[in-house]
Amino acid sequence: MSPAAGINVPLLPEHKPKIEIKHATLPGAVFNVATSIIGAGIMSIPATFKVLGVIPAFLLIVIIAILADVSVEFLMRFTHSGHSRTYAGVMRESFGRVGAVAAQVCVMVTNLGCLIMYLIIIGDVLSGNQPEGVVHLGILQQWFGIHWWNSREFALLVTVVFIMLPLVLFRRVESLKFSSAISVLLAVVFVGISSAMAISALLEGKTENPRMLPHLDNQVSFFDLFTAVPVIVTAFTFHFNVHPIGFELGKPSDMITACRISLALCAAIYFAIGLFGYLLFGDSIMPDILVNFDQNAGSAFGSLLNQIVRLSYALHIMLVFPLLNFSLRANIDEFIFPKKPLLATDTKRFLFLTLVLLAISYLAAIAIPNIWYFFQFLGSTSAVCLAFIFPGAIVIRDVHGISTSRDRIVAAVMIILAVVTSTIAISTNIFSLF
Repeated sequence: MSPAAGINVPLLPEHKPKIEIKHATLPGAVFNVATSIIGAGIMSIPATFKVLGVIPAFLLIVIIAILADVSVEFLMRFTHSGHSRTYAGVMRESFGRVGAVAAQVCVMVTNLGCLIMYLIIIGDVLSGNQPEGVVHLGILQQWFGIHWWNSREFALLVTVVFIMLPLVLFRRVESLKFSSAISVLLAVVFVGISSAMAISALLEGKTENPRMLPHLDNQVSFFDLFTAVPVIVTAFTFHFNVHPIGFELGKPSDMITACRISLALCAAIYFAIGLFGYLLFGDSIMPDILVNFDQNAGSAFGSLLNQIVRLSYALHIMLVFPLLNFSLRANIDEFIFPKKPLLATDTKRFLFLTLVLLAISYLAAIAIPNIWYFFQFLGSTSAVCLAFIFPGAIVIRDVHGISTSRDRIVAAVMIILAVVTSTIAISTNIFSLF
């Protein structure tokens, strides 16, 4: 004790001064959420316009965006009422170990499937493919001819080592805000060029009048319309990144704001690419619109635009890759090492999981030529669980006693719609195979 200071003042402070934590910014969160949303879904949206017609497709995009906003609000509210900081943790508080494992498995299946698909798409764009014996040259082969160094295996290896690896080594989501901003810009470039090409074709009278409503005939049944729902659900599934991004922000309310801005931006991008892609290619539009851009443009300038569209999209998903890898790695670590310290604080464990996931994604992308049916299945199962069924179930379970009657009604409706549409979509897809 210091006599001069008095008996109530200790010689040493009882607590060390707190280290100030640098919080993420709202614009950074918006870019990261928007990048998590856009992903590969943008390629399949135009085909839903062909199936549904312009008006139902627009309404479906708006409805699913609103439901995604509601489900995120549910997740964040119950997260901050409990003690967990992860999606699996919130499910554990509501449903015990089974709930946590269900969430972790869905994130792992969804994200690993998407990462493999991203590398397949990048390989297709850079080095081409040969579906059903038809040769499609990649951009590198069109520019430089066919060589060993622009083969699919080597081009993907260079991409993984020199682009993916440096980005996935970041330990905070906020560190990816600049790459995410570039990714969103590339998506806008993709939509902008497609829109300009569609408007030019429209002025030249080369487009057909798009269908405003679905046309049912012997080839398209009422139940086939439900197969478009999983595509758009998958396109709006980003809930696996809500917690990693949200807990780096200073205020919980900022995450809700970031999600709403991002959902509005992405809904506008989806509608634009859907409408203009449908206008540009009409009924010949493919489930993957990049295949349409791979076709002969009829002029050198048109061919150049096609190549810019494909390359901008490939670069876009290269920058989406680390965001999905971030939540995948965190969930695998939580699943395998539930009692270990935070992954970001353990360098050996962090590097081991990072390198193993990259290697698995690369090898699977080389071995699997096409996983579009797998991707469609994800939209009807694990993705719809993460986006709607799990958040709705958490609200109905209401372990914290914070749900209102309105919340429970909305959650029940959300679950019923998700289960019914997914069941019909899965059944229709299985029936179509036979």
